Amino acid sequence: MRKMLILLTLCLIAAITAMAQGRVETRSYILSDFQDKVTKVVLPEEVFLQSAMRQEVVNLWTASAFEFCTLKEFEALKGSKDFYFLTIQAFKFKGEQEPGILFLSLLKGEDHEVISLPLAPADDSSGRELVYLGALVKAVQDYTLAAMESEKTAYVPDKWFNANYAKWGRMMSIYMAREDVSLSVKEADIEKYLDPDFHITNADTADGIFVDAPVNTLVSYCVAPVDPSSASYSYQMLFKADTLELYYISRHRVKPRSLAGFLTKDLKWLKGKR
Repeated sequence: MRKMLILLTLCLIAAITAMAQGRVETRSYILSDFQDKVTKVVLPEEVFLQSAMRQEVVNLWTASAFEFCTLKEFEALKGSKDFYFLTIQAFKFKGEQEPGILFLSLLKGEDHEVISLPLAPADDSSGRELVYLGALVKAVQDYTLAAMESEKTAYVPDKWFNANYAKWGRMMSIYMAREDVSLSVKEADIEKYLDPDFHITNADTADGIFVDAPVNTLVSYCVAPVDPSSASYSYQMLFKADTLELYYISRHRVKPRSLAGFLTKDLKWLKGKR
């Protein structure tokens, strides 16, 4: 017992000494300079997405100074820890032959990914990403500021976002596009979890409601590869239309019994918090 106490004491002293010497870098500590650094916003080459990225960042990015840069400039600068980078990048999950999803990512240098949120399929575009890009920019910023203050938040971003719905979801109207609901979900199961303020509509109507920005209204957006493999993932999100806040996010691996889109378990969780 005495040896154990001595060992624990030595470990505690070593940890405190390491922290004092700056050797222990928690995620919150790594982000502590976020507001003091310049965020380089990497502009995509696609014209419409580039224009939307410029507009949304100018309108919404307030947490740090920012500068726009090209992909070529990003390649030259990405090794530097003097900058954060807000960029759109394709990601290939293990087992995928090609990248399936484009993510909006905040990076510190090239070694540390702060957060990545799904933006659009990598192999095709419906144009819906232009509607929700601003909300994703805001979500990246909101999360990073919160992660600076809380080590717990820094490690569990999904739980931090979903706490919004857990706390306020019962007060919200929901407009979920049928295109965002998995084909694995039977119509009877969809009806089971609906209520007078939980509506299933089409994507055009849902996007229009989001753009109109009514108060206390959540709108769905799902991102998955157009031609997913068994190694691909599907992401489901709900955004608050008037504030652009991300209220819910989930993901699952695409399988024959769990195709892309909101699953029954998503609907059940959402219903349970209302």
